[in-house]
Amino acid sequence: MRKAALKSLFAPEMTLLIAALFLVEFVRGAALISFLPIYGKNELGLTLDVIGIATTAHFVTDATVKLFIGYLMHRFHVRALVSGGLLFSLAGILMLGYADVPWLFIVACAVYGIGISPIWIVCLTKVGDESRATQMGALYTIWLVGLGVGPVVTNFTLEVSHQATYWLLVAASAIAWLLSLFIPKGSHAEIDFVPFKRQLAMLGDRLKEMKVLLPGMVLQTLGAGMLMPILPSFAGDHLGLSPSQYSLLLFIGGGCTAASLIPMGKFSDHLGKKWFLVIGFCLFGIALFALTQAPGLAASLFWACLLGLSYAAVLPAWNALLAAYVPPGQKGLGWGVFSTVESVGSLFGPSLGGVLATSFGEPAAVGTAGAIFLVISAFYLLFPFRLFRGELSAGDAAR
Repeated sequence: MRKAALKSLFAPEMTLLIAALFLVEFVRGAALISFLPIYGKNELGLTLDVIGIATTAHFVTDATVKLFIGYLMHRFHVRALVSGGLLFSLAGILMLGYADVPWLFIVACAVYGIGISPIWIVCLTKVGDESRATQMGALYTIWLVGLGVGPVVTNFTLEVSHQATYWLLVAASAIAWLLSLFIPKGSHAEIDFVPFKRQLAMLGDRLKEMKVLLPGMVLQTLGAGMLMPILPSFAGDHLGLSPSQYSLLLFIGGGCTAASLIPMGKFSDHLGKKWFLVIGFCLFGIALFALTQAPGLAASLFWACLLGLSYAAVLPAWNALLAAYVPPGQKGLGWGVFSTVESVGSLFGPSLGGVLATSFGEPAAVGTAGAIFLVISAFYLLFPFRLFRGELSAGDAAR
């Protein structure tokens, strides 16, 4: 990675933000992928469709905050915005300890979702324009390490005690909030003030320009969202994995992703984004279909590794592609709106996955998600090269 990228990502303020982001994603991964499905099903006796609705509630509040994050960033310093959000997250996690009825479980997840977005959007606005995919790869590596370590650790602690796991998540959330209090008071995002209506009008033009990207934005989060409430039960009931083996599966998949993100980002910067999206989404779908065939542990670990590599191929290319459509000086609003559009799939995915799993079984939900990723791959296979900003060939430019 270039020195400029390292300096941008690991300046003192950014280091503090990244440390808090790691803890936030540690808790999010632990909660959404392991704690909520297992705790909700085994301790509270909730069905998978209720757990899916609770996960959807988390994404609804998360997406709502993203929609207004640009507006909020113009009016609040980074410390107030980030620390305020993380305080909501801490409150939501605390509420889960008393969520002995379904409606309170859903409300706790919704409150928890309020505080996730600000710190992530702030980190995105700090990424410079030079070698953006490489820098995105570095940021996503840190993000994914937190997201992956959370459920791995939680699966081991859940075998010991659900209460110990709960207090571990509370402690991590509290530390993240305390770290946010040390963000310099005068810190602000690198964005210029533009009236809110004018920003929406400008971004409306950008959304029209990139309308061909919208199906992929929605479908990929729909497919991923379908998997969240069902992964632990799918691993246990269909793949026959113990909690520790499920942790190993997550560790292998997440480790392959984290180790590959920066190289994939560099390759994407030099080779272009289209084929990283086509091949990445295709392999992701194939791996999910393979897992529905109930392979043994060794084969499951292989497919988990392929899932991780595929995800690493997609993430830097996809976000660098979106970054080209963020208006200069409007990074906060731009990433907020784009993240909101991407979150549309997350709003319906968990509920859809939970309903399919309850009605037809977990393999049906996983297979449906795999089909969605194959559709996305086919879509980008037919996607014109000339529409990828900054990647015009000489022939395209002449047209």
